[in-house]
Amino acid sequence: VKETNFTRLCSTTKILTINGMFPGPALHVHKGDTLVVNVQNHAKYNITLHWHGVKQPRNPWSDGPEYITQCPIKPGANFTYEIIFSSEEGTLWWHAHSDWSRATVHGPIFVYPKAGTTYPFPKPHAEFPVVMASWNKGDVMEIIQDALSTGGEPNQSDAFTINGQPGDLYPCSKPGTFKAVVDYGKTYLLRVINAILNEEMFLAVANHTLTVVGMDGAYIKPLETSYIMITPGQTMDVLVTASQSPSHYYLAARAYAGLVYDNTTTTAIFRYNGSYTAPQTPAFPNLPNYTDIDAATNFTTQFKALASKEHPIDVSKSVDKRIIITISLNTIACASNSCDGPNNSSLASSLNNISFVSPAIDILQAYYRKLKGVYDTDFPREPPYVFNYTADVVPDDYLTPEINGTKVLVLKHNSSVEIVFQGTNVLASAENHPMHLHGFSFYVVGSGFGNFDNETDPKSYNLVDPPEMNTVGVPKNGWAAIRFTADNPGTWFTTCAMGVVHALSSGKTCELGYGNRGDRKEWQNRSYKIAAAPFLLEPLLTLASQC
Repeated sequence: VKETNFTRLCSTTKILTINGMFPGPALHVHKGDTLVVNVQNHAKYNITLHWHGVKQPRNPWSDGPEYITQCPIKPGANFTYEIIFSSEEGTLWWHAHSDWSRATVHGPIFVYPKAGTTYPFPKPHAEFPVVMASWNKGDVMEIIQDALSTGGEPNQSDAFTINGQPGDLYPCSKPGTFKAVVDYGKTYLLRVINAILNEEMFLAVANHTLTVVGMDGAYIKPLETSYIMITPGQTMDVLVTASQSPSHYYLAARAYAGLVYDNTTTTAIFRYNGSYTAPQTPAFPNLPNYTDIDAATNFTTQFKALASKEHPIDVSKSVDKRIIITISLNTIACASNSCDGPNNSSLASSLNNISFVSPAIDILQAYYRKLKGVYDTDFPREPPYVFNYTADVVPDDYLTPEINGTKVLVLKHNSSVEIVFQGTNVLASAENHPMHLHGFSFYVVGSGFGNFDNETDPKSYNLVDPPEMNTVGVPKNGWAAIRFTADNPGTWFTTCAMGVVHALSSGKTCELGYGNRGDRKEWQNRSYKIAAAPFLLEPLLTLASQC
């Protein structure tokens, strides 16, 4: 990890990078592999890395979120991660998990089928990464620290990028625009990753049909579409056949709007090989409008798991416990009453009206060493207050989180769990919330708008072929229901993948455990060599209110 000068948008900015690259290097593995990565921190900031979507069976030591499974890697120090792949297959990604360092510290993970097996679709001729990210002219670490110190919203990004380049429509950017060079008649696999901090994105290729075949490291039934909508933290595997007249075509992406959004468009070029006169301007795709909620909903509600003999699913038909969690943006009073948030307050965020506070040492270490006073195990399994969460006007009583603290949710090992994430309109600030669960994938069994109804909504759940994900977009003023089996002992973070809300401290931790805690020798050595825990832990879900 080091700071590197990059020139974009006519100016040079120093950014955090891995090996001097933006985006960082791609990791290529096969299903079931184990990868060892040593991170040496040559930057001036603390850092950790998270392997987004990798379940890490019984290996929370290498999951990466700071103060959850490890203390951050300090400047001048190094740390070795052991990344254990299990059932994942497709596209995942890795990123920093400290403040906003993930803005530039991230990269793709390509998980290929095991030797002797193949894709559940004809093997593509070639593949291209499509890593979408945010670009700020200023120092992104200073931007978030300024926002946290003043209590207001951080500045918007100045551009979006595809594979590190803003594209033709931004100043001083045309020469570097990423180009995917294709042959007529061949089919290509686009490995799409939304590494953007705060925006869901529409993406399309002009005059070409896209076929989505996977997302979040799992296969889905092929879905033909003219565009995709992808939320921060998600990945998609998209097939596209070069079936048009040889020419240049824009691959373009722009925001599906939240409260405040960057209304610029990033582009790459789908360029055919051959002899032809290149157009002065490539054809541009018909992207949905920034606020087209119907386009977003029509796309995301079509996902269905492949659910084949070779790629089966195992969704629980019944659950041991249904947990309902509200997601809110909030305010906290400033001592001087002079912050930049609404009514001179400081912006915050919460899950079930609790705003997560990072502890002084990581929760996994505290659990292992039986340290008292680091966290509490009383995260509420339902909202403390019941009201019309999605009303146009929410009473002022719900503007301020009831508790600022480090709360965790303890789950019984092998229990069937359902979590319903309920969006709210607190502060009249309803937006989509991408919720990510570490240590597990889950099945999205239902979603909708308005308030979740405990009696009627479960009747419409898809328990036959629900999509398997690790990050779900909770719709604006709506809800999403997920199911999973708590079969991965450890301490696992549950958080919002939206950078601005994560920074405002919204999340929880889930803790799974049983049995004795084993030999401490491995623990004593883990500062320089990570290994799977030599003992059994109960699943401890850190539902940190960082959305």
